[in-house]
Formats: sequence, C-alpha cells, structure tokens
Amino acid sequence: MGNRNSVASPASGQTRDSANLGSPAALDASKLSMTLAKTLKPLQPIETLRFGQSFSDHMIVATYDPELGWSAPEVKPYGPITLDPQCSCFQYGGNVFEGMKAYLGPDGKARLFRPDMNMRRMEKSCARLALPPIDGDVVLELIKRLVNVERRWIPKESGYSLYIRPTVIATRPGLGVTASDHAILYILASPTGPYFAKPVSLLAVSENVRAWPGGTGGHKVAGNYSPGFLPQRAAAEKGYDQILWLFGEDRRVTEAGAMNFFVVVKRDDEDGVDLITAPLDGTILPGVTRASCLALASDPEFHKEISVRLHPQEMVYTMSDLAKWSSEGKLLEALVIGTAVIVGPCNRIGYEGKDIVIPGDGMGPVGTAIRKKILDIQEGRTEWKGWGVVCA
Repeated sequence: MGNRNSVASPASGQTRDSANLGSPAALDASKLSMTLAKTLKPLQPIETLRFGQSFSDHMIVATYDPELGWSAPEVKPYGPITLDPQCSCFQYGGNVFEGMKAYLGPDGKARLFRPDMNMRRMEKSCARLALPPIDGDVVLELIKRLVNVERRWIPKESGYSLYIRPTVIATRPGLGVTASDHAILYILASPTGPYFAKPVSLLAVSENVRAWPGGTGGHKVAGNYSPGFLPQRAAAEKGYDQILWLFGEDRRVTEAGAMNFFVVVKRDDEDGVDLITAPLDGTILPGVTRASCLALASDPEFHKEISVRLHPQEMVYTMSDLAKWSSEGKLLEALVIGTAVIVGPCNRIGYEGKDIVIPGDGMGPVGTAIRKKILDIQEGRTEWKGWGVVCA
C-alpha cells in the first residue's frame, strides 16, 4: 500500500512552487519552453488582412491546477485546444481577455503600447470572475517572448500591427454553479490592418443595455460582448454600422459597439474645445486608448503641438445633450476609440427615427491629431512618457 499522505506526481510541466513547498506554483516566465513549428505559414499580402482572420505560427499556453498551480508555459504551434465539454468556460462563461498590439518601429524594434495597463485590467477581470489569480507582469513577459518569436508577422506598413490576444478561460470540470479553480491561459497573435475603412454610423438604443451598475461592464470579460450581437444585427438591418449604447431614463451616452465613445464640443467661452466622454462608473470599460486620449488632451505640450486647446471632460451626458449641441452647431466631432480602431470618426447617429449628422467628410482636426500622435508613439517615431515598450 502506498503512503496515503504522499503527494501525487505532478503532470508534465507542472510542479509545486519549490520556494514554498505545498503552495500552488506561480506562473513563471523563466520556465517557458519552446516547441517550434516545423513548417511556417506564408505571410499574407497586407491588403488582404482582416481583423482576427489570420493567425501566426505559434501561441503560448499554460494551465492552472488548484493543487499544482500554473504549469510551465509553452510556445507551441498554433492549433486547437482540447477541452472537456463540461468545462465551466462553456457552461458559465468564465472567460476574460485583453487586446493589445505590437508595432515595428523605424529602428526595427517591436513595441507594445502601454501594456502595463492591459495587464492590470486583466488581473482585475480575473478577480471579478473569481478565476485563479494571475500575475500580469509575468503574462507581459510571455507576450514579449511571443512577439519576438513571431516578429516576421509584424507588418512594416504604418497603421498595421500584430494584434495580441491573451485569454484566460475557466476549465473546472463539472456542472456545479461555482467558481472555477482550473484555468488555461493562452496567447494568440494575429496580423491586422485598419479596423474601419470609412466613418462609422451609429444607432442609439436604450431598449437593450451593454452594462449596468454593479455588473461587469468595467471589466474585459467575454460575457459583455455576445448580448450585443442581436442589437448589432438589428442596427445593421437599418443601415448602421454599430450601436451607441444608452443607459437609464435620461438616455445617458455610454459606449459605441465594443469601443469607448468621445465627442468634441465647441465651448461657449471660445477657449478651445471640450473632449467629452462618459465617466468610469463601473459600466464603462477603462480602455487603454481612452486613457491615452484623455492624458494627451490634458497635456499642455500636446496642445502646443496641435495649436488647439483641449479640455478633457469625463462627465455624464445624454442624447438630449448631443441633439442640443448639434442643433446649436457646437457638436464638431464624434469619435470611436479602442485598441483595434485606435481613433475613428463617426459621421451620423440615428435616434428616434432621425439622424444627428456630424459635420465634415471624415476625421476632424482633433481626432486626426490624437490619432496621429498615438500612432507615432505606437510605431516608435515618437518617444512619449514611456508609453512605447520595446519587446527586448
């Protein structure tokens, strides 16, 4: 008979934390192993790239077991992951993810844009869904390793990038309604180009909501997205590209599709313009690009560069406010903001059978200036407050 108190041998790639024997192992980038693909895929012409449609040769995978902790992460050829159909990711949606991009600079170095913000958000998202704890700094190191392995997949052309999708899914076997104590971390890479080819039209809706107080709208969890597919389909049938999500009896403006939303409004005192977006009240995703737009808009150095005084405002505003600003000629620009789109123009907003038309034929001067600055930072043409992080 074996010793009833003995510890079972760990699965391949999983060992207990030797520094704290008996505790589950922490995720450790120094244990990364590599199994490289024997045959590499051909690169696509950039004009054929569509968001999330093609993937690089490799991915990173690590698994979490409640007794053993995190396995040694592995770079392996991109391919299917085998899971039991009773896993809680399928039954109860315990899935979180991040969206990031790697850019190739003129110096030939690959860069990420403010990745620490993505990692802090990922940690909070995992905690909100009671997933096993994850160290974002270690995930970031793994992302850098993957970017360097997949360097040939980063397009050299401006406006193109290698989109990175780190994901954590709940894999506890069983149908019991409880938090998952098993998980898989995987990181994918996908070459991509401009998200929208033209200005975006929005249909404002209030009968469906994207998020609500006390919910998960302020976290990047999978369950926030699929409930929006049906309203999105209805908007498309009416000739609109995306949804402008409203909330409450007063029809507060929140987000656009899966993006943050900004408007540029002329000030009564003629001291520049207001750059307005909804506040982080728990229903709004704290986007990295959103935070960057607000930071630039409050920076006097950036004001000098663009010769426009911007006043960033995080405030509650409603569809009535938008209609009023439009009728008074004060609504100058409407912008959709996010990792995929960076900064994109909106040309009209449908509401109660009428369109609020945004002036101009494309991106206005404020959106153009912010997009250019962010892209210059992302692509390594400009150094700005450490926002561009080299994948060394």
